[in-house]
Amino acid sequence: MIYEFHLYGSDNGVTTLARKLRVVDYFTLGWGTMVGVGWLVVMDDWLLRGGVLGGILGFAIGGALLLPIGFVYGRLVMAMPDAAGEVAYTAKVFPRAISFAAGWMMLLAYFIVCPWEAVAVGRIAGYIFPALDSVQIYQVAGRPVYLPHLIVGLSLTALLTVLNYRGIRLSATFQNWTTFGTLALFVIFVAFGVAKGSSVNLPPLYTHTGFVSVLLVIQIVPYFMTGFESVGKAAEEANPEFKSHGFFQAIAMAIVVGILFYTIVIAAVAYAAPWRRLTSVKFMTAVAFERATGSRWIVSAILACALLSLFKVFNGNFVAASRLLFAMARRGLLEKGIATVHERNQTPSISVICVGVTTGICMLLGDAILVPITEVGSVASALGWLAACAAYYRIAQASMQRLLAATGAVVAVAMVLIKVVPGIPGNFSAYHWIAMAAWILLGVVMASRKSAIRNLN
Repeated sequence: MIYEFHLYGSDNGVTTLARKLRVVDYFTLGWGTMVGVGWLVVMDDWLLRGGVLGGILGFAIGGALLLPIGFVYGRLVMAMPDAAGEVAYTAKVFPRAISFAAGWMMLLAYFIVCPWEAVAVGRIAGYIFPALDSVQIYQVAGRPVYLPHLIVGLSLTALLTVLNYRGIRLSATFQNWTTFGTLALFVIFVAFGVAKGSSVNLPPLYTHTGFVSVLLVIQIVPYFMTGFESVGKAAEEANPEFKSHGFFQAIAMAIVVGILFYTIVIAAVAYAAPWRRLTSVKFMTAVAFERATGSRWIVSAILACALLSLFKVFNGNFVAASRLLFAMARRGLLEKGIATVHERNQTPSISVICVGVTTGICMLLGDAILVPITEVGSVASALGWLAACAAYYRIAQASMQRLLAATGAVVAVAMVLIKVVPGIPGNFSAYHWIAMAAWILLGVVMASRKSAIRNLN
C-alpha cells in the first residue's frame, strides 16, 4: 500500500498549525468529542425508545459495529495525517464532488453538536438555578426560549472560541482536565447510586418488541458515538516526536471507553430507581440517583460531571469542525480566506471564528433543536464513515483490510437506511428531511460557486 505523508505548509514558508498534541490529547479529543451530556439531557428518550435492555444492547451492538470503522480511520489517519479527514481520504480515489460531499456531511456532524451543547448548558444551569428559567423572550415549536439560557450558552460559546483562537495547547489542556474530571465523577456517582438501587426497578426491559427496541436505539448511536474520528482532524497538530500508531490507539480507546460509558450509565439509571415513572421529569438521570440515595449531594456530583462533559464535547466538536472547515478551504473547496492561519497562535483563526459565530446564531432556536439534531447528525456521521470506508477499500491491498473496510461500509449504509427508508420505526420525519435538504442545498451552492470562480480564473 502506498501512502503520502504531507503536512501543508511545512516546507513552503506558509505558517503551519502548531504541533503540540500527544497520545493522551488525542484520546481526550476522540472520547471527549464523543460523550457529551445526552446521558443526562435525553436519557428519557433513550429509555422510551428501547427500555433498559434495549438501550444497553442498542449502544453495545451499535458501538461494536463501529469497531471496523474505527480500524479504517486508524489506518487512514496513520497514513494521511491531514486535517481534511474524509476529504483527503476520498480525494485519493474518488472525484472531487465525492470528496466535497464527504467533507460537507462530516462538517455537519461536528458542527451540529456545538449549538446542541450551547443550548444544553442553559438547561442544566436552569436546573441548578431555577431562577434562570425566566424572562421568556419567544418560543420555537412551542418550547420557550429564556434570555438567561441564551446568555449562558453564548458565554460558553465565546469562551471556547477564544480558547481555540489562542492555541491548540490551551484547548487540549482544557480538554484533558474536563475529560478525566468527567470520568472521575462518573465513577463516584454510579458507585454510590447502584449501591442503593435494586433489580426490581429494571422492568420493563423493552418498550416495544425486542428487535424494534434495539433498532430504535441503534438509530441514534452514530450521533452519540460520533467523535472517535475527530482524531484525524487534529492530526497535523501532533508533537514532532509523536508516533503514528498513537492515532490508532487513541481511536480504539475512544470507541471502547465510549461503549462502556453509555451501557453502564443506562443500566445504572434503571437500577437506581423505577425509571418508567421518571421519564416525564426533567433530567431523569439526576432524579433517579437522588431517589436511590435520598441525598442531594449526588445530584450536585452528577450536574458537575455533566457540565465538565458538556464543556469537553463542545470543545472537541469545535476543534474538529473548525479544522475540517479550515482544511476544506485550504483545498479550494470553500472560500480561501477561511484557510487563514494566525501567524502567532498558529491556529485556523478565521474558521474558529466562523464556527463560533454560527453556533451562537443556531442556538437561538432553543430546546426545540435537541432531539431532532440527534437524528440528522446520525445520518451525516454515517455518510462520512461510509465515504472513508469506501476510500480505504479502494486503497487497501491486503484481503483482511479490504474485508474490514467492506464491513465498515455495510454498517454505515445500514445506519443510513434505518433512518431514511419509509416504514422503518423511527425513520426521518418531514422536519428531518427539510433540515438535511437545506444543508445539502447549501453545499451545492457553495460547491457551484467555487466551481464558477475556478472557471473564471
